[in-house]
Amino acid sequence: MAALRGIRDRVVGSDPGLNRLRMALSAALAMATTLGIEYLYATATHAGPQGTLIAMLLGTVMAMMGSMALSGTGVWPKVRTAVFFPPAIGIGMLAGVAVAGRTDLMLCVFVAVMFVAVFVRRFGMAFFFYGFMIWMGYFFAAFLGAKLSMLPALLSAVAVATGWVLLLSLTVLRTNPRRTLRRVREAFGARARAVARASAELLAADPRRHARLRRRLHARQLRLSEAALMIEGWSAEPGALPVGWSGPALRRRLLEAHLAIDALAAAAETLAEDGGELLPAAARIAGHLGRREYGAVEYVARPLLEPRTGTAAPGTGRWPAHHLAAAAVEYVTLAGTATAPPPYDDITDEAYDPVVTLAQGNLPGSAAVASGVAARGSHWNPLSRLTLTTRQAIQVAVAGTLAILAGRELSQARYYWAVLAAFIAFAGTATRSETSIKAVNRVVGTLVGLGAGIGLAHLTAGHTGWVLVVIVTSMSLGFYLVNVSYACMIFFVTIMVSQLYSVLHEFSAGLLLLRLEETALGAAIGIAVAYFILPTSTRDTVETARRAYFRALADLLDRAAPTRPDGTGLDALARSLDHRLQQLTLVARPLTRPMTWGVNSRLVRHRLTLYAATTRQARALVRSGFPVPPELADTCTALSRTATALAESTPRPDHSVPGVTQALTTAATTLLTHRPHCPGTPLPPITQPLVHLRQLLTELAMLPPTPTTSTPANQPTTSPR
Repeated sequence: MAALRGIRDRVVGSDPGLNRLRMALSAALAMATTLGIEYLYATATHAGPQGTLIAMLLGTVMAMMGSMALSGTGVWPKVRTAVFFPPAIGIGMLAGVAVAGRTDLMLCVFVAVMFVAVFVRRFGMAFFFYGFMIWMGYFFAAFLGAKLSMLPALLSAVAVATGWVLLLSLTVLRTNPRRTLRRVREAFGARARAVARASAELLAADPRRHARLRRRLHARQLRLSEAALMIEGWSAEPGALPVGWSGPALRRRLLEAHLAIDALAAAAETLAEDGGELLPAAARIAGHLGRREYGAVEYVARPLLEPRTGTAAPGTGRWPAHHLAAAAVEYVTLAGTATAPPPYDDITDEAYDPVVTLAQGNLPGSAAVASGVAARGSHWNPLSRLTLTTRQAIQVAVAGTLAILAGRELSQARYYWAVLAAFIAFAGTATRSETSIKAVNRVVGTLVGLGAGIGLAHLTAGHTGWVLVVIVTSMSLGFYLVNVSYACMIFFVTIMVSQLYSVLHEFSAGLLLLRLEETALGAAIGIAVAYFILPTSTRDTVETARRAYFRALADLLDRAAPTRPDGTGLDALARSLDHRLQQLTLVARPLTRPMTWGVNSRLVRHRLTLYAATTRQARALVRSGFPVPPELADTCTALSRTATALAESTPRPDHSVPGVTQALTTAATTLLTHRPHCPGTPLPPITQPLVHLRQLLTELAMLPPTPTTSTPANQPTTSPR
């Protein structure tokens, strides 16, 4: 039973709200049923073999994109979005028909269509899909040599697919916000128990493994924060909250559970470092919590929580073990009352404004940060100050032009694979590093998928039913894994392409090899354009995220100062800081990879750890029931000034940030002068988060000297400052 609970925790925790699984199953059902609907429609209209095949392919593409575009919860937003599917793809088809047969004009318009497809993304998520549909409609019409007389039949197939996918999204595939929120809350619990398991592993491990296990623990704590942010976003959906709950109440309850897990992890780190005779008992408590054995947690923790007189003997680990046991019991108590609405009188009238808006059920990507970052060269190139979507539209147009010219040198008929690779590299990415990583992953996925595609194509040759099964299964698995690994998605896309060419009787190993070559060529062009044409620097984006993080921290510390009449809004500010940390971690991820040019990846990872620790201490500061005592007002104000100074300046090696030294000195003085009494509580006193915040801000305000041996003089050391 414990093993099954552990497996379930891992599945639920890896996919909050089962969003990826739902998307994959929705795509599979939509594509499979649309294939049948289009076949029946084509048969009823006597479309013929070729017309039937085209209708089925077009319907499948519409089902694939429509299942993603119509993944929201509202009825009328879905209807409004779906109404414009046929016009969007019709515009592309009309342009394709107008230039069919005139190669040079067709290629010029192809570039223009790519520009428009990316440019319209500025108008919202729906236009992201409309842009793809315009591009796809043009591709279908231009490369199939469609005639104007064929448009009614093609658009009819599109309308049939649109109507069917819309019907599915409103019925069997409709997202239930309350059920989804419940599942995301279950994912939060699963990830909290994953933190407990990581703490138990750290406590039971050999000291030589502590560094690696500590990194694993911190990674799981970040994943726990991401789950809390997803709950924050889903709580704003109409009808999502359980009966009797409010958004602020749910936010407060999650903060309390989050703080308990933070306290457990911090105590485990201290105890693992210091050792002591109580270490095995603490490991058992964390292990029981990780396996959801809540009764055993309270049984083992009880002796550690019994009041004792005198001072703990050195080397016993009494206080860290005491804190760990108290945090575990507190989490178990909260878990036992998870379904009961909490009586928070201070937030009953507080309006709920989520700090994060989800995108298709997921946290927003790096574009939310990079949208305000100017491209490199802004001091001499006025185009660098254009919006991100406009710059990406220009990049796509340039990359598409180069991909056409270079791809036609490899193949006059299949160059569109190079164009597709260059075009897709700029979809869902914001910085040049992200674009490069996505392009490389596309090549890797295509390369690995060649063998599987060839093997499966031989097995399914002549068996249309099995071909369709493989196509639908491959795309479903691709959708499920796309947020985990883009290379895995392309692996399954390559299998799907192999099956399609088998149906069209054009399959050969040489054709797939040509696809790999064209894909690699388009990916290389996409990377080059991302780096040299209006590049959005990853380092500039990280710097923007760093400044936003410190501004959020300053707001929280300023609001926490006792000079405020109350602590209204502190919970939201704590979650806002979590969101800023998540954005900083996301955009800095490319810089954490080893052997990144001009970047000390170890320093980047270390400083991200400092930011995460700062966030945990700030979260502890706003713990319910522990307002900051008035005598520590100057401490909060000084730390707020420190964060503001760090937001307005960039630390440099061997240089202090102006205004930071004096503010940190003021904070240290007030902390030493005023030590308010905190009545008996198993959790650390209120001064500890302030002490830790001062120490962390001191380290974040400095950069180590620039290395002179490990990094060449002409390659600057970079970090998320």
